[in-house]
Amino acid sequence: MHDRLIGAQRALMSAPAHQIVEHLAEFLAKEYTITAFELFQVDYRLSELVPLDGGPAVTHPGTPAWRAFDHLAEVVDGTALWLPVAVRGDRLGVVRLTPVPADPDLRAELSEIADLLAHALAGAREGTDRYAVAARTKRLTLAAEMQWGLLPGRARTGPAFALAGQLEPAYAVRGDTFDWSDDPDRLQVVVANGHGEGVAAATLTCLALNALRNARRAGLDIADQAMLADQAIYSYHRGTLHIDALLLDLDLTTGVVTAVDAGSPRLMRLRDGEISPITLDAQDPLGMFDGTMYATQTFTLAPGDRLFVVSDGIVDATARGVRYGESLLDRFLTRSGALSPLAAVRSVIGDLRAFIGGEMIDDAVAVCLDWTPPHSGDTRG
Repeated sequence: MHDRLIGAQRALMSAPAHQIVEHLAEFLAKEYTITAFELFQVDYRLSELVPLDGGPAVTHPGTPAWRAFDHLAEVVDGTALWLPVAVRGDRLGVVRLTPVPADPDLRAELSEIADLLAHALAGAREGTDRYAVAARTKRLTLAAEMQWGLLPGRARTGPAFALAGQLEPAYAVRGDTFDWSDDPDRLQVVVANGHGEGVAAATLTCLALNALRNARRAGLDIADQAMLADQAIYSYHRGTLHIDALLLDLDLTTGVVTAVDAGSPRLMRLRDGEISPITLDAQDPLGMFDGTMYATQTFTLAPGDRLFVVSDGIVDATARGVRYGESLLDRFLTRSGALSPLAAVRSVIGDLRAFIGGEMIDDAVAVCLDWTPPHSGDTRG
């Protein structure tokens, strides 16, 4: 590692959690003569890039800030350099630096330092509320606070996959959620459609998700994960509350997907520009009955395939007496093939908001997964 990169890493590691941006700015001023350094975090709705210390957010798509965010690439805008801030595919925001170094090698170093900042931010968020508060454009409801605290992130990439998810209404979501975990040769994904209102719905989802994680971390397969989560929910609610869930286990080497459909959200595959549903045998939602046994089913992806999972809050959304429905959704998803998974879920939710003409009332969750084994030729940014 270059000496300056080591220095940047030390500056970040030695800084108090709430001051890592300021410490890094001091380092950049000394080593790179950067006179202005500002962090813009993406907000909970994925619609604004919000400056850490206040001021106007960047809201218009296509601006230099959003191009850096969307394409994970440097963008030069006059005297300003915009760089993405992302960790393992989870895009936290962008930074703006001035002046722009003329030497491309220096800009490449600064891009690596932006990556170091992303890792530092991911760790610092565990010890300070500064960054979480600054990324909000309004207050979260208590239920939403609980739901966002459960998430593993909003995007993830690995050598053979790219993955992203989004919850809506972002500042007032109640029962919908998603989770994932990747290991060297497999990726497990859960998408859940919770029932109920407010904190009760969030509490139910919290119980279900932690029961699934507990079983997964004990090394159980997804059928047993579903069974133990079902038992946990039933023992507490005695069938009065339940949760719909889809559990997926993707073999990253072969593309074989093992699935458990527990009253699941809608699952679709985009292949060669064609969207098609993947129909699974529906089983009982988690917690509906005592002692439910779950069976797995399998299907196989081809390199470059994209999976979408969406809850009924998207398909059943209505505006002016018109239902969004499967046809509009399928048409939109078909056009999303060139987008990254995060851009795809953001676009789906954005299109739904435009259809409704305002904030969503019902919960909605959208998850997008690409299987991109090495040499598959996938080029989405």
